[in-house]
Amino acid sequence: MLKDKFGRKINYLRISLIDRCNLRCKYCMPPNGVDLYGHDKILTYEELLLIIKAAAELGINSIRLTGGEPLIRRGLIPFIKTVSNIDGIDDIAITTNGVLLEEMADDLKKAGVNRLNISLDTLNKDKFKEITGRDQFEKVFKGINKSIEVGFEPVKINVVMLKNFNEGEILDFVKLTKDKPLHVRFIEMMPLGESKNNWTAGYMPWNDALELVKREFEVRESSGPKGSGPAKYYTIPGFLGTFGFITPVGEHFCHQCNRIRLTSDGFLKTCLFGNNEVNLKKLSKTGDINKIKEAIIKSINEKPEKHQITNHNVSRFMSQIGG
Repeated sequence: MLKDKFGRKINYLRISLIDRCNLRCKYCMPPNGVDLYGHDKILTYEELLLIIKAAAELGINSIRLTGGEPLIRRGLIPFIKTVSNIDGIDDIAITTNGVLLEEMADDLKKAGVNRLNISLDTLNKDKFKEITGRDQFEKVFKGINKSIEVGFEPVKINVVMLKNFNEGEILDFVKLTKDKPLHVRFIEMMPLGESKNNWTAGYMPWNDALELVKREFEVRESSGPKGSGPAKYYTIPGFLGTFGFITPVGEHFCHQCNRIRLTSDGFLKTCLFGNNEVNLKKLSKTGDINKIKEAIIKSINEKPEKHQITNHNVSRFMSQIGG
């Protein structure tokens, strides 16, 4: 079992498979994109599998595949099948923007993916195009319905709360949980990517959003779905799903952090808002799994007690770190 020096059990590895994306969300990257890594810099599947095996042998049992947009990476389905057969890995999840879900949901489920997080910041088609730079709202919503149809449990919708943009849609998102087994998570705006210099202008505190819901519905606290992580969950009597809040700014949850992150170019990060990184790609090229394990252990031993979200200048875009 992996534990850091503060006694936190570390069993969750988030992996950015690719820094590329088929959307251009304003708070994540500029309209013209970012300087993309060359293919020689991105971790190969072989390198990824070696790192995952090393992590699994140390006690990591839960893997989340992110991006960029992970579904655009070629060879994803065979890779997931291989990961699902690694001893010790019993949970595989994906965070996706949902554009390709309708056509890929069946194959993802059969390959071994257990859970899905789908990023969707508005239910308005025009606003969706405005914030993502692409006219793909209908495809995303079809992908959500397909995910429920093929039996993913849970299906979570990640909504970044953006003041003066989607704060009027909080109730609409909550209403999605009435007739569908969806779990909507409202996420506070964070100082990352394009938002890091003016993030406070779009920041909406989680408790303000909760009060909006309470004025409309009877709200009860909930334990949330499987793999609920740090979110605070609530439910409304008679609704099939839940809603919740991820509160990195308003009420940090560092004391229960159980995760480490692997960037698309192979660097291990123990804190989203830290710049301390260990080059696992370089080690994976040696083929020595023990050296990788040693590096992971050393990095976790140096994991900070809590983030410095409001005064730390993170050097990477979220698409490079993994959402």
